Amino acid sequence: MIAPARRAAFDVVLRVFEQDAYADRALASAVESLDDRDRALAQRLAYGTVQRTRTLDFGIEHLGKRPVRKLDPPVRASLRLGAYQLAFTDQAEHAVVDDAVELVRAARRERAVPFTNAVMRRLAQGFRGLVASLPEGPVKESYPDWIAETWARDFGGEASLSLMRAQNEPPALEVRADEPVGEATDVPGAYIVERVDPARMRPMSRASQLAALLVGSRDGERILDSCAAPGGKTTMLRGEVTAVEIHPGRAAALAKNVGPNVRVVNVDARELEESGFDRAIVDAPCSGLGVLARRPDLRWRARPLPELQLELLRAAAERTKPGGTIVYSVCTLNADENEAIVDASGLVVDPLAEEWPQYAHPTRPEFLLTRPDRDRTSGFFIARLRTIPS
Repeated sequence: MIAPARRAAFDVVLRVFEQDAYADRALASAVESLDDRDRALAQRLAYGTVQRTRTLDFGIEHLGKRPVRKLDPPVRASLRLGAYQLAFTDQAEHAVVDDAVELVRAARRERAVPFTNAVMRRLAQGFRGLVASLPEGPVKESYPDWIAETWARDFGGEASLSLMRAQNEPPALEVRADEPVGEATDVPGAYIVERVDPARMRPMSRASQLAALLVGSRDGERILDSCAAPGGKTTMLRGEVTAVEIHPGRAAALAKNVGPNVRVVNVDARELEESGFDRAIVDAPCSGLGVLARRPDLRWRARPLPELQLELLRAAAERTKPGGTIVYSVCTLNADENEAIVDASGLVVDPLAEEWPQYAHPTRPEFLLTRPDRDRTSGFFIARLRTIPS
């Protein structure tokens, strides 16, 4: 009998890579009938397998002598899941091998059972050592080359490795709360907890919270939140808030979770027919290179979006009063989406280093840059800007 957690993890891996499903959504449906213990194990196995796929594929091809892309999807998913457990967990070797074979059999790929059994036994004998012998870099840490190259370009080779390692580890569980609920951080209202109590707190990294705090919104002001969903930052804003969200479903969900000071508008922020805002926040869509630990499949989907980011920032500036404040934030670590966007915007920079020196950008200290490896939070770039006074 296949362990329930392994079966659920197998389903997630199969759906992520063969049906382009999002890992968190695939997991939610796969573990619906499991108890808490099996849910936690299924998540660990599924997310770890998705995250470490480049390393796993290298081992499967090296020891299995067959290109991974040519394998049947259920065989590919089973071998990936099995390889992950053998190299990165303390799961019993015989149980891992047996369940990998049975998953292929259950998928009605009987002809592939002997191959799966043979490759799993080779992996059991040699994969952990093979991983240990790999040179430090994107194959060993399981990242696309372009991400490793971007970080090496922006921060140097050692920092690139440090970021890769850090975002392969489970992130700290950070929340926003109105009262002390765990370990306090240097961001007011941000805490690190062991588990989330939805009645008392909201999951949200302190880097994300910092971006909202830096807007400096006040009662009586008109505030524009250009890319509002899922709404964590929106709920932190004071004043009369116009929360813009382009996706209808996300806009509807957002409207159910905000206070009476927030009006949700389902429109592209570049087409909003309103202006005269005192302040704005542009938490723009991005490649997400600062939140890869939280979203295991993102490293395989991520794409920089500099053109869109610049358009959104300029759109917010056009709708903000002369001399008004705009916070530009993105949860990515990529100069092309960070300082390059601000430089191209033509807006006046309001320096932040004196207020938050611990997060000052290493080469552009007028901006803030949080790093998962150094700060134990999401990687965020934050700039506070002002429109040109009339």
